[in-house]
Amino acid sequence: MPQPAMSSRTSATPDAPESAAGSRAAAQRLKMRRELAAAAMELFATKGYEATTVDEIAAAAGVARRTFFRHFRSKEEAIFPDHDDTLVRAEAVLNAAPAHEHPLDTVCRGIKEVMKMYAARPDISVARYKLTREVPTLREAEIASVARYERLFTRYLLGHFDEHAHADDANDDPLLAEVAASAVVTAHNHVLRRWLRAGGQGDLEAQLDHAFAIVRKTFGTGIGAGRGTGGAGGAASRPSGASATPAAPAAPAATASRQGEGLITVARTDAPLEEVMRTIEEALKDR
Repeated sequence: MPQPAMSSRTSATPDAPESAAGSRAAAQRLKMRRELAAAAMELFATKGYEATTVDEIAAAAGVARRTFFRHFRSKEEAIFPDHDDTLVRAEAVLNAAPAHEHPLDTVCRGIKEVMKMYAARPDISVARYKLTREVPTLREAEIASVARYERLFTRYLLGHFDEHAHADDANDDPLLAEVAASAVVTAHNHVLRRWLRAGGQGDLEAQLDHAFAIVRKTFGTGIGAGRGTGGAGGAASRPSGASATPAAPAAPAATASRQGEGLITVARTDAPLEEVMRTIEEALKDR
């Protein structure tokens, strides 16, 4: 006799252990990467970067040479053990963004995952910063890591342009998306470097929020009303040359109209203050 209920339970049961096992494996992997990175940093500080070998790093961490190479391709990679996982978390922020959030605000929240990575271990972050300033190879590795975040944010922003704002020349969209993404990353790195030079002291998040407000004021126009689909890769979901039916534009964050000598402004409750003020200023200029 068929037993659908038991069959359903049987097929669903293995998922939980597999998921738990996957989480444990990921945690163990990150733990080992951090232990290898800590051993590498200590050796670099005492012996110097060039004089330190992979075998010495592995021995200091209490593992075999082959274990080191299961986690890192080279000793310079050991300096940045968390970037892969941080990139995944940043992309998760983009994919889970609420529909009403301005895309630049989403990107700023995404890059804050990098800030959290550095702020979680200030002493190691400061030592790593000093080391990367001294070793050109490490600076190059750091630049390569930054480029990965910029590419992720560029793809995301490109899928969220206001089609009406750029109707005259949509070919500018890739440029604007790349410039805006680069501005967010540059603002983050500027504040982060200042914090690291200060020995990891100060309110890093407050300083970032101030820098991001400047970026939003400069690059916020034209991004946001036409939100694409497909998460971080939304722009890639539309085939080249295909005709797509434009989605209905979202309601503007704020509108302003003149009534005689007065000015009436209507704004959404979630509208950013700087956008409301910009709308008012533009309306006043039109008199």
